[in-house]
Amino acid sequence: MKTVAQRCFLSAKIHGATITCAKLEYRGSLSIDSSLMKAVGLIPYEKIDVYNLDNGERLTTYAIPGEPGEICLNGAAAHKGQVGQRVIIASYAWFSEEEALSYKPKVVIAGKDNTVDEFLECDITLDF
Repeated sequence: MKTVAQRCFLSAKIHGATITCAKLEYRGSLSIDSSLMKAVGLIPYEKIDVYNLDNGERLTTYAIPGEPGEICLNGAAAHKGQVGQRVIIASYAWFSEEEALSYKPKVVIAGKDNTVDEFLECDITLDF
């Protein structure tokens, strides 16, 4: 049986979402507007990385559906950002090279009030 090496690629990304709340006493995770989650294909409890554009903080947690417009740092993550700061939310998936070449990461740019402002077309290609 042939072993196929896999590599980790971007699967979903929400770029420039604005933190709307931080709840230290919540038991963890990041609450994300459910329409943003659906737009990029994130599902509840999926592992995500969060990159704070304003202070450089990074964390790994999981996504849970939030209220419309909500991006809320919960639990220990509440120490990593403040209301009004912008974040990038990303998830990754493992693919063989062959699978990766037919995969298209789902990327949105968040607009005012954490709505979908723009969809980006992303192609994984070896022609670079």
